[in-house]
Amino acid sequence: MKQLLTIDGNEAVANVAYRVSEVIAIYPITPSSGMGELSDEWASQGKTNVWGSVPRVVELQSEGGAAGTVH
Repeated sequence: MKQLLTIDGNEAVANVAYRVSEVIAIYPITPSSGMGELSDEWASQGKTNVWGSVPRVVELQSEGGAAGTVH
């Protein structure tokens, strides 16, 4: 039988985003800080994405920087 996990929305989104990204730009702001923290933790553990590489996690200092990075 397959094991099921109960996770919150932040972890679910972080999991998908981590697996399909090469660069993860984070701007820690509550309540979404958990997504960035999880991505940073997974990258430091060497967890790979779907292409077999570890995404680069970049912490930004402003909302404008975050918006510009993903544009």
